[in-house]
Amino acid sequence: MADSVLDHDGLDDDSRALAELGYKQELHRGMSGFSNFAVSFSIISVLAGCITSYLIAMNAGGPIAITIGWPLVGLFVLCVALAMAEVCSVYPTAGGLYYWAGRLAKNNKAVWAWYVGWFNFMGEVAVTAAIDYGAAVTWMALLNLVFGVSVSLNSTFVAFVVIILLHGLLNTFGVNLVKLLCSISAWWHLAGVAIIVAVLVFVPDQHQSLSWTFTHYENHTGWSAPIYVFLIGLLMAQYTYTGYDASAHVAEETRGASISAPKGLVSSVWVSILAGWVLLVAVTAAIQSYEGARTSATGLPPAQIFIDAAGRHTGEFLLAICAVAQFFCGMASVTANSRMSFAFSRDNALPGSRLWAKVNPRTGTPTNSIWLCVTCSIVLALPALHSVVAYLAVTSIAVIGLYIAYVVPVFLRRRNPDFAPGPWSLGKWSAPIGWIAVVWVCFIVILFMLPPVSPVNSLSFNYAPVAVAVVLVFATVTWFAGGRKHFMKDVPGGHDTKAATEIFGS
Repeated sequence: MADSVLDHDGLDDDSRALAELGYKQELHRGMSGFSNFAVSFSIISVLAGCITSYLIAMNAGGPIAITIGWPLVGLFVLCVALAMAEVCSVYPTAGGLYYWAGRLAKNNKAVWAWYVGWFNFMGEVAVTAAIDYGAAVTWMALLNLVFGVSVSLNSTFVAFVVIILLHGLLNTFGVNLVKLLCSISAWWHLAGVAIIVAVLVFVPDQHQSLSWTFTHYENHTGWSAPIYVFLIGLLMAQYTYTGYDASAHVAEETRGASISAPKGLVSSVWVSILAGWVLLVAVTAAIQSYEGARTSATGLPPAQIFIDAAGRHTGEFLLAICAVAQFFCGMASVTANSRMSFAFSRDNALPGSRLWAKVNPRTGTPTNSIWLCVTCSIVLALPALHSVVAYLAVTSIAVIGLYIAYVVPVFLRRRNPDFAPGPWSLGKWSAPIGWIAVVWVCFIVILFMLPPVSPVNSLSFNYAPVAVAVVLVFATVTWFAGGRKHFMKDVPGGHDTKAATEIFGS
């Protein structure tokens, strides 16, 4: 895309549009449309979510939850992404979801934005923790296979800390490095899926039948209702389909953001639907021993499936492809997380906002916000030192927190007759797609708060409802303690004070 023409104030089209929304261009706008897509596609990461959470669906539903559940969930998620993209086209800011809520609410604008922002922040931190902890599980499985490194809760947590610290460092160096690595990541994921599928199709001497691959049911949850078990197994797919709001959060760093950002958001989802389905069908059809993979000493069923189907060394090679992809995924998640935190702090929401809203003048990145997100993710993952169930809880928290934040602006857009679509619009399909998105998110939020296994005890308890309650209480207390006085009342560097007053007033 050619550089935008500067106006008499020295602003290009993107900077001028951002100024009209109440903000000054502070971040370095160096991303192309493909780079924007690559960030979200890297965070969805079918080689991360599908691999690290494969066990969830193996236990709850089995092959049918994996191969039928994936496209089923994908279609509903695509509706959510389409509805979000239409709003993103009008308001392409790093704040994304909470900013949209503030603009679209008819009354109590700042209140809607406050709660959406906190759910988005919680979800972003949780998904970053879940991605990097999952990456640590994969890397430890690989090190165990190749070098015989002992795998334990402690060693896995150490690996997690090392990985997330590296992601903090990579993001600190600047958006150009992140842009390059995310572009490499996108191609790595596509090529990686192609290689893994080709190996699993052509190398094994035997495969499961199509009937078994698409209809076989397994239940290792302790619950007896097949439909409930199948629905619980959808967490694997729903967790993987998270993080595509990153396209909105890096909009202030994307050229032609009003079109490129919504396109990146939607494209990342539909490409992931196709790539993930091909991957999951190939992995599931290549299972040689279901129980052997499910209870593998590696702690990662797909690793055992690779080895059983293609031999030890080839299996290790396929696992290495996944491990590198997951490293890229976590790096992109820290990018999106830090941009959301930066924007939220810019509007005086987080404690110590002035510190987190600073932009490094040399790199054009919110360095302090990057390390805030890294620290919060480490703290959230601390319970994993004592129980792997904590990792499953974090995945539920990520899904619930993010999707509540995803759907509230969509709901408010449907309730706002004054909404004027931007350059990227759904036209006559806007209403049906939007309402389907709202209903689906309401359903999954309730579903993933329910207990996933029986009997329910301290080790198997689903802590997601507790986490949601804590966020609600914390957001409410902090709102009355000071948020209502300073949140979205003053936009640092805002050019259009009339727009700022309209958006950020009560």
